[in-house]
Amino acid sequence: MSRKNILDYLAYVAIRILICGVQALPLETGRKMTRACAWLMNDVLRMRAAVVDENLTHAFPELSSKERSELARQMWEHLFLLVLEVAHVPRKIHETNWRKYIQLHNVAPLMRYLLSDRSVIIVTGHFGNFELGGYALGILGFPTFTVARNLDNRYLDHYLASFRAATGQHLIPKNGGYDQIKQVLASGGSMAFLADQYAGEKGCWVEFFGRPASAHKAIALLALEHDAPVAVCHARRLGKPMQFEMVTEGMADPRDDVGTVRDMTQWYTSQLEQSIRTAPEQYWWVHRRWKDTRKKRPTQKAA
Repeated sequence: MSRKNILDYLAYVAIRILICGVQALPLETGRKMTRACAWLMNDVLRMRAAVVDENLTHAFPELSSKERSELARQMWEHLFLLVLEVAHVPRKIHETNWRKYIQLHNVAPLMRYLLSDRSVIIVTGHFGNFELGGYALGILGFPTFTVARNLDNRYLDHYLASFRAATGQHLIPKNGGYDQIKQVLASGGSMAFLADQYAGEKGCWVEFFGRPASAHKAIALLALEHDAPVAVCHARRLGKPMQFEMVTEGMADPRDDVGTVRDMTQWYTSQLEQSIRTAPEQYWWVHRRWKDTRKKRPTQKAA
């Protein structure tokens, strides 16, 4: 066994032990710990503080520096709560009791498409507990295929994949999985995408919180090519851990007039923004979502 494999396995064992400890904690005790961890990350270590503050300044220019700092601290608490919830979900939420933990809002249009013979594309972002979304859809009888980047630690990657697959969610690797995505949609399956990541200089440039953001064109192209309705969804925490609202923010059907690829990309990006504004502390403001390198190209000198 190589040195890397040994270190990866030791890291995996350490995290599994930590997760066992988290699972043994009452939720309220766990929440108190997440508040302490959030204070440590935000106020002491100042992790990615400049990125978070820049993003919040542009997204919410009306907020004071103190208000932005408080929102950043709440974001870190949310991130630690998400980990806490992922540890508890398999033991607590099942086919017989999911109503105790999850409320459904405006999901009827999505359910009608999922029950039809058409393929469906579900779009979400790093908002709320997005890990719960796919898990809960599986419990409701609607397994999806999800694009995910493999973790560098293969032991942790297998562990996370087992959580995602527990209720029938299937994973497609982010790199090299495009043909499999097309096969899923061609056969009438359902695909889920995290659609709020920077897509590079050649992506589709849209407005997100009033700033240019590069989005992947593939979602709109796949929807148009496979006649697949697009649903923008999220699973938002309601006040305390393990209480969620699953929401369909909006639906777009290619059979209606959805315009160009950019029009559809802008539409679902705006829908995601609308979701995030309902609970901005539950969004990952740590992302460099608004990297715009187009203005930094070196200009060619005239001959």
